[in-house]
Amino acid sequence: MPRVVFTSNLQRHVSCPACDAAGETVSAVLEEVFEREPQIRGYVLDEQGELRKHVFVFVDGQRARLSNPVDEESEYAALNLGHFGVKMRRSSNDGATWEEIAVPAYPPQPKSDEKTPWKLVQIWALEADPAETLWAGSIPGGLFKSGDRGATWILIDSLWRRPERAEWFGGGYDHPGIHSICIDPRDNRRITVGISCGGAWQTRDGGETWNIASHGMYAEFMPPERRNDPNIQDPHRIVQCASRPDAFWAQHHNGVFRSTDGSKSWQEVTAIKPSKFGFAVAVHPHDADTAWFVPAVKDECRVPVDGKLVVARTRDAGKSFQVLGKGLPQQHAYDLVYRHGLAVDASGKRLALGSTTGGLWISDNQGESWECISTQLPPIYCVRFAD
Repeated sequence: MPRVVFTSNLQRHVSCPACDAAGETVSAVLEEVFEREPQIRGYVLDEQGELRKHVFVFVDGQRARLSNPVDEESEYAALNLGHFGVKMRRSSNDGATWEEIAVPAYPPQPKSDEKTPWKLVQIWALEADPAETLWAGSIPGGLFKSGDRGATWILIDSLWRRPERAEWFGGGYDHPGIHSICIDPRDNRRITVGISCGGAWQTRDGGETWNIASHGMYAEFMPPERRNDPNIQDPHRIVQCASRPDAFWAQHHNGVFRSTDGSKSWQEVTAIKPSKFGFAVAVHPHDADTAWFVPAVKDECRVPVDGKLVVARTRDAGKSFQVLGKGLPQQHAYDLVYRHGLAVDASGKRLALGSTTGGLWISDNQGESWECISTQLPPIYCVRFAD
């Protein structure tokens, strides 16, 4: 279903929240919006039902007329095919068929002593903002965007050429990588990215400028004098609450952290159990105090504690945690859950969990119990809900 987003300019004059609306044309989609939000109509259409002189409509980044058809939302998949390289696919029919699209490409590498190659190794994160701009986080640490459904990609040069990038290094891979992209639902120009190992970075102007955003995290793997350096932190995964966007959660290499001021500062959450190490985190879209984690023993022993696969849930902003394992393997379990292997749906009630041993579980009650869907899939790198 198309997502309708109004400019901040219009929002200064009238209440016009972003919303989903059905319709085969731009006009039909807008009519459904006007039925729910009648106060918007007069700001968008004139007395003849035409777009006002200074009002423009864009569909998938392209200027459109009221009569233009509206395509269904697309799904995107990023593939790492080893010898055949990185590939991307797009589906416009709920996955029935897929077409190949362009992959991000780095510019030629200048002659220098830099050890990080200017070459796409993997697409590690893929997100879309309400305007259907795609954002791709990659190894070796570049952020790309596409305004034409993946037909072309642009490297965000302002982040790639930051002098601090020279200190980033690999966390789990040989080179640094962007694994988390959080787009503020209030303003899609405000984006926060998580980098292993390069901390968190944030832009408030669509990628024109960037600021480090991982103050408060600490790295036990660094010498004492650099333990608190925000530029070399290893957040394994960062997520943002949809209804309270200033609230973030992070599963870090050295613990769990939370921010309530838009990632300006982070505080450690020490009540997590049965351990503080892990990769995945999900936050309830309507309750910033509720979040889920999948702990493992430690860096040197990346399996569930005591051989029991469990999910740790907090409902009080990290003051306490419940360890949930009903329906999950509780003996001889060696399932590791990767950074993107845990997801919560738009309602906040249903969770999906996928592991490195090919196990897939679903919970319909916020993790209280789990139903096994399969134990025979290949290693699962990512689970997502098609909301």
